[in-house]
Amino acid sequence: MEHQKIISEVQEIFREVLDNDDLEIQENTTARDVEEWDSLNHIQLVVAIEKHFKMRFTTAEIQHWKNVGEMVHCIAQKHSG
Repeated sequence: MEHQKIISEVQEIFREVLDNDDLEIQENTTARDVEEWDSLNHIQLVVAIEKHFKMRFTTAEIQHWKNVGEMVHCIAQKHSG
């Protein structure tokens, strides 16, 4: 799956879960950059992304993510694998 397409789809998930239609995410976006992205919403984001892309992440994978780009890279790897 194309990297930019994944980012676009992840952005829509972020907008829906965080209830912010104006939210723009980039690969270097972190939870510190998004006011609504707290620990509870982080879990909701992960669950929504897993459901959307029909995949599961390990706890280690999730803990490794430092920003949206690392999350997208993980999705791309799982999707191609």
